[in-house]
Amino acid sequence: MSTRRDVLFGATAGAALALAAPALAQPRTRNADAWREAEAIVARVKPPTFPDRDFFLEDFGGDPQAVADSSQAFAKAIAACNAAGGGRVVVRPGEWLTGPIHLKSNVNLHLQKGATVRFKTDPKAYLPLVFTRWEGIELMNYSPFVYAFEQENIALTGEGVLDGQCSREHWWTWKGPWKQNQHGWTEGMPNQRPSRAKLFQMAEERVPVEQRIFGEGHYLRPPFIQPYRCKNVLLEGVSLRRSPFWQVHPVLCQNVTIRRLDINSHGPNNDGCDPESCRDVLIEDCFFSTGDDCIALNSGRNEDGRRLATPCENVVIRNCRMADGHGGLTIGSQISGGVRNVFAENCRLDSPDLDHAIRFKNNALRGGTLEHVRIRNIEVGQVRKAVVTVDFNYEEGANGRFRPVLRDVVVENVRSGKSTRAVDLQGLPKGEVSDITLLDCDFRGVAESSIIKHVTGLKLQNVQVNGRPVNSLASV
Repeated sequence: MSTRRDVLFGATAGAALALAAPALAQPRTRNADAWREAEAIVARVKPPTFPDRDFFLEDFGGDPQAVADSSQAFAKAIAACNAAGGGRVVVRPGEWLTGPIHLKSNVNLHLQKGATVRFKTDPKAYLPLVFTRWEGIELMNYSPFVYAFEQENIALTGEGVLDGQCSREHWWTWKGPWKQNQHGWTEGMPNQRPSRAKLFQMAEERVPVEQRIFGEGHYLRPPFIQPYRCKNVLLEGVSLRRSPFWQVHPVLCQNVTIRRLDINSHGPNNDGCDPESCRDVLIEDCFFSTGDDCIALNSGRNEDGRRLATPCENVVIRNCRMADGHGGLTIGSQISGGVRNVFAENCRLDSPDLDHAIRFKNNALRGGTLEHVRIRNIEVGQVRKAVVTVDFNYEEGANGRFRPVLRDVVVENVRSGKSTRAVDLQGLPKGEVSDITLLDCDFRGVAESSIIKHVTGLKLQNVQVNGRPVNSLASV
């Protein structure tokens, strides 16, 4: 069935409308040129280096039996390392109990294999308030569990574990009603909804960030790891468990390397890695199994994103594995500042509890321009919904006065084994989804026809669905 605004394709090639093959010659050339930009990004992303100088946590009063609180030991060791000109703060094997850890310039917090850092479950431990970002909006709130503000040359490395100790008893209930209350919230318990609405309204009214005071009594969970306005950041090797909220959340940072992390936490909004308004980011060789999107690129929500007007740009994602989550490789939805120059390659995504492999989220309340995206060599075992999704109907959908834009996207050499749909591309009548190209893709085990709404310039070359070729689609 075909109309001007709604073209379905999927199970058979007969739903496709043929276009001339030469139309793809230029996109192929452009695609090769674009990947040279990815090489340039990788070449200039340089992880920080540190002096050969170690500071051992137990020398500052840390307790490897997690009986005593090691919060002051972390603070003293980091301060001493910073004052000496930099080096490593070494956490040896054992269990260490702490409140928030605040990194300083030229410090590498190194967790040796066998070290587990357990974070205290009392929210009061995460006071005083700090300058942070929550769902794309700046505010004063609880400290992230690992935090750095306006620092340079910082790292979190090693083979140890960071355990947030969040659960149905601690932090997760603050989400409130969600998915049959699976995270412990019951009727009558406090939750984030009133404060979330208040924060959003304050941002729309451009209330100064220093006056957006939240924290105790407001139930807005802090991120797990958040470097904020930092330069030269390295996160490498550690494992994350039981996060309160978003797990790895660099904000307004430059030159960020995220490598070989094992991120496995299934609480509410437990996104794996959310670079927000960052520039020059490399994410590689990581594993994700999450309670929300595995990787989500963001740039601020609504008026606050427009106020800061800082895109997330020059991001390379490669050699990652994704299991459970809402989306695997995701852009949005806190995206009002825009996203550009994104490259993802050589990733594997596979789980019956992964909704989408490649996902773009936006709406008319966010606005923002998402452009110049290249994705190639992606293996998808199975996903619950569509392999490639554009959702401009996300949350508020068309209820807004801003124009969401997605353009210049090439998805190349995607192989999938099982999904409800191959693609589900839904723009808005007053938005823009344009210049989307699928090259050399093979979608198997597809149960239902794909959906294309409010999309222009959609091109296919050498695409198969359930073993049958789909030559190309007409623009709609």
